[in-house]
Amino acid sequence: MDIATRVYNHKWKIDPIVRSLIDTDFYKLLMCQSVFHNKPDTHVTFSLINRTKSVPLAHLIDEGELREQLDHIRSLTLSRGESTWLRGNTFYGKRQMFRPDFMEWFEALQLPPYHLEKREGQYELAFEGAWPEVMLWEIPALAVLMELRGRRVLNRMGRFELQVLYARAITRVWEKIERLRKVDTLLIADFGTRRRHSFLWQDWCVQAMMEGLGDKFLGTSNCLIAMRREVEAIGTNAHELPMVYSALADTDAKLAQAPYDVLSDWHKEHDGNLRIILPDTYGAQGFLDRAPDWLAGWTGMRIDSGDPAMGGEIAIKWWQDRGEDPRYKLLIFSDGLDVDKIIELHVQFAGRVRVSFGWGTLLTNDFRALVPNDALAPFSLVCKVVRANGQPTVKLSDNPEKAMGPADAIMRYKRVFRVGVQDGITVKVWEYWGSSIHFWMVLERQSFRPVFRCISVFYALDILESTASLFGLD
Repeated sequence: MDIATRVYNHKWKIDPIVRSLIDTDFYKLLMCQSVFHNKPDTHVTFSLINRTKSVPLAHLIDEGELREQLDHIRSLTLSRGESTWLRGNTFYGKRQMFRPDFMEWFEALQLPPYHLEKREGQYELAFEGAWPEVMLWEIPALAVLMELRGRRVLNRMGRFELQVLYARAITRVWEKIERLRKVDTLLIADFGTRRRHSFLWQDWCVQAMMEGLGDKFLGTSNCLIAMRREVEAIGTNAHELPMVYSALADTDAKLAQAPYDVLSDWHKEHDGNLRIILPDTYGAQGFLDRAPDWLAGWTGMRIDSGDPAMGGEIAIKWWQDRGEDPRYKLLIFSDGLDVDKIIELHVQFAGRVRVSFGWGTLLTNDFRALVPNDALAPFSLVCKVVRANGQPTVKLSDNPEKAMGPADAIMRYKRVFRVGVQDGITVKVWEYWGSSIHFWMVLERQSFRPVFRCISVFYALDILESTASLFGLD
């Protein structure tokens, strides 16, 4: 497939950004079934959150084009082939993972309405309604906004420019794969749907991983690509579940218990390799200190915030203290990974525990420094549940920079979950210093001091000039 030519043709009806209800992450469908069975009447609100304020999406993306893509998603229903794949395929060694009652509901589903408006250079995009329906907006909404921002840049490029751009990006991905194929016992999956450059590019990256890594490549989180390429669909659960369960708790005691109620329901729904603990919604150490004994018997743990090396060591010690042999447990690292960090973590933990990696943004959206002003660099965009039955949701995380929720609710959650002082880690999806976006993220979060130790004033002025030209300013 010649991606450059497809992009040059600019025919979005040939290549819609989201082309199927299963063009989403596998964990969303697993969680959706759990919610469908356990909390089907919960009313929730999801909202778009652009953590990178220096990327003014409402200035970069045409509102009519955005609405056209979102309306297209609302028209989608499961095809017969997609339904057959979900009903009859084997996932994690289990047939009929998705039960008939859930599948009947899913086959009749069309996503509910959205609310869109502009405010201060950003889009306010929200989805409200029954939890099982609304939750399925998260991944497609992110994919649409990420790709529309990219298309604005690509639309200004000529045919040969696009061919060179994609040749360079292809070379970059393949060089990463060549480094990873040298790592013995490596196990890695594609987790790059939510911040991908495009569907076509994610599909290409998966095919490259299949060819370049062979048995080291576990599969992809993207259900549509997994179906089309006949690879494993990978995923378990996410912070959304404890955030909503906790918001529904009407006493401090119920709040403290809510994260474990989530896993109790999950335990009844799934078994085997789907029993993966995600401990960091309200602080991993406190979660593990108070965890019931039966959780120690689960297959593994996903490390998704804070210092990953420290998180891995905490997990190993916890298993040892509970009488479990860590060598038979699984650690999944999935936060902000690129080749150097993957290799570093593999060296530290291989042989002590089973290790795998969910490689996201810097697999499926590493176009850093490939166009002027770094205008295709990835940025931190999320779509999170913000209310449940009228109550605000809260996330504390092991990284306070990722905390979300009203200030008074955050204080209550910190008290209930006994979260003490935390060290902040800059929220970033990439580390290339020749970029105005990363400069301003660090500038915002670190109160100027570390920035000027490594960036001169003249370089800062150059960044400002480049940023201004990106938006057509003098």
